[in-house]
Amino acid sequence: MKMEGIISSVSSATVIAVAILIGLGGLGIAVGMGILGGKFLEGVARQPELTSMLRLQMFVVMGLLDAFAVVSVVIGLYFLFAKNPILSSALKTLAVIKGVN
Repeated sequence: MKMEGIISSVSSATVIAVAILIGLGGLGIAVGMGILGGKFLEGVARQPELTSMLRLQMFVVMGLLDAFAVVSVVIGLYFLFAKNPILSSALKTLAVIKGVN
C-alpha cells in the first residue's frame, strides 16, 4: 500500500472519529443539562425556600458538564490539527515493513 493511501485513510478515519467524539459529547451534555434543569425545577417546586442553594448547585454541576464538552472539543482538535498519534504510528509501521521487504 502506498504511503499516500495510508495517510488519506488514517486522516479520513480521524476526521470521522473526531466528529463522533464531538457530536456524542455534545449530545450527552445536552441530555445531561436537560435532566439537570428538570430536577432543579422539581426541587424548587417541592421546596421553594431552597431556591438559592439549589441554583448554586445546579450552576456548579452545569459548569462541570461544560468542562467535559470543552475537553472533548480540545482532544478532537488536537487529533485534527496538532499531532495525530494514529497517523505517526501507522507511518512508523509502514517504514518498518518497507525496510524489511
